[in-house]
Amino acid sequence: QVQLVESGGGLVQPGGSLRLSCVASGFTVSSYVMRWYRQAPGKERELVARITSAGTSSIYADSVTGRFTISRDNAKNTVYLQINSLKPEDTAVYYCNAGNGAWGQGTQVTVSS
Repeated sequence: QVQLVESGGGLVQPGGSLRLSCVASGFTVSSYVMRWYRQAPGKERELVARITSAGTSSIYADSVTGRFTISRDNAKNTVYLQINSLKPEDTAVYYCNAGNGAWGQGTQVTVSS
């Protein structure tokens, strides 16, 4: 069964950090481009980061460049999103997506003082 499970979200103060994890089962993440999306209340889902299957290239949304880092550990079949210098506007549900079409259930990130 193809599955993605995200974790690592939570409530953090502005300026804080979190590391989100996305663990895959039923397929090998090293075979696919992997992406992180987010969806804030009342807004469309947006792509925040993407990493190639080899992990040699990544791209980021302008709003997160310099603060977010996507990485992958193929041995653990896991993709990560390190998010630093969090801002209230980063509040959203963060979703992991694989190039085979699989989606996770999302993990909530709330940035508030």
